[in-house]
Amino acid sequence: MTLTATEEARRSALDDALADQSFEGSTPDELFAVVDAFDGQSALRRALTDPATPAEARQQMADRLLQGKVGGQTLWIVGQAVKQRWKSGRGLADALERQAVRGQLKQALDSGHLDEVTEQLFGFLSTVESDAGLRQALADSSRPLAARQQLVRQLLGGKVHGWVVRLAERAAAGRERNFELTMEHYLQLAAELRERNVARVTVARPMDADQVERLRGALSRINGRPVDVQITIDPTVIGGVRVELGNEVIEGTVADRLEQVHRQLS
Repeated sequence: MTLTATEEARRSALDDALADQSFEGSTPDELFAVVDAFDGQSALRRALTDPATPAEARQQMADRLLQGKVGGQTLWIVGQAVKQRWKSGRGLADALERQAVRGQLKQALDSGHLDEVTEQLFGFLSTVESDAGLRQALADSSRPLAARQQLVRQLLGGKVHGWVVRLAERAAAGRERNFELTMEHYLQLAAELRERNVARVTVARPMDADQVERLRGALSRINGRPVDVQITIDPTVIGGVRVELGNEVIEGTVADRLEQVHRQLS
């Protein structure tokens, strides 16, 4: 999802306001419920983002709507969000969804499980990407969202952390255009919480632990900060490695080198 610089700054301001807070157990799920309510009521979204209404009045409106229905922390987060000026009601809902996801990940971080949660999220994403039938089932907007979420629960229930199940269920809605992009967004948020970047690495065959560690070290030096390495096996990669790091793509595959030679000879 492409954001304007102004909207990106407003999201970052909300991130900063919550940077030092621990998320209470129910807060992320309450935020998801608020997002669902906003998504279902366009008039409410417009009212809470109307630039002609003073910020304090928008906050008071949100307080009246939610008082007694959600906890104090959720009420405070929604109040901070509605005081910002958003381009649209969808922008407000997206910002709150982001905080709900960050809340789930922050709870995993505070409990010492974020590394495992990240690995499990990436593992499920890789499974979906490699299975055309599953990929289609999660992307099929003609199927009710509840059915797609039930599929996620059937595949993951009892096998991974609860945070992973809840996040994968949310990703089934494809808020970042589709399931895969939404999951990648979650993984980027997880990396940001640990002050890391994410490198997606494609190789023809599995790498051993020592190779992965050397690659992680090299990419961290190039990047200037720690890097999470997420490895995808693709037998069509003849040899070498392909790395996607942010907007940068580092090609080191035999296929790429052959293509370069072909272009030179053409």
